[in-house]
Amino acid sequence: MKKNIYKLLKLNARIKNHRVKFLALYFLHRLGMRYLSVNLDPVMACNLRCKMCYFTDKNYLKNLKGILNTSDSERMAQLVFKRALKLQIGCGTEPTLYKNLPELVALGKAHGVPYISLTTNANLLTESSIRKLLEAGLNELTISLHGITKATYENFMQQGKFEIFLQVFETLKKLKKEFNFNVRINYTFNKDNFFELEQIFETFSGESFDILQLRPIRKLGETSYQNFDLSEIMPHYHKLIQKIKITCRENNVLLMAPRVIDEQMSEKTSASALIHDYTFCYASPDFLFRKDFDWRTEDFESYTKRIGWAKTLFRNIFKSSREIVSVSYKLNYELTF
Repeated sequence: MKKNIYKLLKLNARIKNHRVKFLALYFLHRLGMRYLSVNLDPVMACNLRCKMCYFTDKNYLKNLKGILNTSDSERMAQLVFKRALKLQIGCGTEPTLYKNLPELVALGKAHGVPYISLTTNANLLTESSIRKLLEAGLNELTISLHGITKATYENFMQQGKFEIFLQVFETLKKLKKEFNFNVRINYTFNKDNFFELEQIFETFSGESFDILQLRPIRKLGETSYQNFDLSEIMPHYHKLIQKIKITCRENNVLLMAPRVIDEQMSEKTSASALIHDYTFCYASPDFLFRKDFDWRTEDFESYTKRIGWAKTLFRNIFKSSREIVSVSYKLNYELTF
């Protein structure tokens, strides 16, 4: 189990022909098999105000509210968990604010979801809370990190405490001796935190995490931090990534990072993420999958039949990438290795 899902993602990334992928999706859907990545925000809130996050966008926060109740979570599970290859809890908000988190993980496992991950800033995690999640069946903790040093971390992750964050990784190192689970660090980089990456294994033990994912900054609304210029990084990117790749290999850590970065990167990512658009299922207290899906009264099979989902997947086999319409509700990042 340990890194098998990442091997699957790597295999998917190597298949460049979108027609082959849509053919596979078509048959998976028609046969009632798993192909969705369900991304669930159980509570629409966050305890931090990270500068690169839309939680520093006042206009975005005005419409952000809601907590998933037990009956709705069970309804969502009945509808889409049987189609889920992966359940990711936390997709832009902070799920550790949700009091029924272990029960939500257990619900996913009860419906046979093969891989369940939790995305968090980790500041509210304790040994007890992590242990409960792992006992419920959690397969992965995905932890957001925006700085290797205390000054950079607390500058970008406002209201976060670096000492608490470091202690969580010491706890993870300890628990890895008892449980089989992955820890992934998601590092969103910009010109002000990129070069610190060289020090990552001086600060975090390679025994405390398994995957390091590096993602270039993206515009997520009117955030507090607005410097999206990566031109200072570009001449140094390849050299530093190669150094990080070596240290990752020495520590048995899987590195996931763009091979190159350039000014047209966002356009390239959008073109290569066509399949993600059709496997991505977003869920929140008042939303599931698509805006016109009345999920409280309609089941997934009836809805997809009503909108001709299978026909759409089939037609996309014969379309060029430019002809395929994006249907994503949320921003997706391409996974490159």
